[in-house]
Amino acid sequence: MTRWLAAALAASLWVGGTALCAEGPGSKGPARPPRIAPTAAAPLPKDDAEKKILDVLADLRQNQSRGMMNVPPEDGRLLRLLTEALGAKHVVEIGTSNGYSGIWFCLALRTTGGKLTTHEIDATRANLARENFKRAGVEELVTLVEGDAHEKVAELKGPIDLVFLDADKPGYADYLTKLLPLVRPGGLILAHNTNSQSGDMQDFLKAVTTDPNLETLFTSVGGQGFSFTLKKR
Repeated sequence: MTRWLAAALAASLWVGGTALCAEGPGSKGPARPPRIAPTAAAPLPKDDAEKKILDVLADLRQNQSRGMMNVPPEDGRLLRLLTEALGAKHVVEIGTSNGYSGIWFCLALRTTGGKLTTHEIDATRANLARENFKRAGVEELVTLVEGDAHEKVAELKGPIDLVFLDADKPGYADYLTKLLPLVRPGGLILAHNTNSQSGDMQDFLKAVTTDPNLETLFTSVGGQGFSFTLKKR
């Protein structure tokens, strides 16, 4: 039942045929939608492995959140839901931090049989993420690439099912240009902080709302904002 509910929700994101946030005449950028208050979360199934992962996520949220710029838990659950609904085999993340969002991805990837490639420029955070992936028991699902992702993404090969951007906001447009050709038709590009830091990513926002080969909408579950971009088939 969980898989079908996830698929239904993922499909509902694309209803409408046009981007929900297009640029209007005289606007300074794509208009931001009002925040959507998160609904009550349905209980997650908890087998032993999943319970271990969720316990690590709770610990990271409580004890390692300061200075890590992690996604809120609601956004983490959304990452997991979309990844599993998509049946993703290859997820690429830009901005590992301490591995919090990556572990959410792994909750889905352990079911889909997929892998995560995540990029982190800061050596201290990269080492911390490696420790956390091991604590959660998902290290075999993860390839952590240390260094400047603007350069390192050139080493990636497609197809990529899902891209998640959560690093330097002015760099989102460059990541999009370099990664979009590797994303499979029907794949997704997700970007974080489209509410809280939209002013730093205007080139990216313009690109994903004007390219006729892309379908984009914006929403806010945890408050910081997400863009969801579908690469059309």
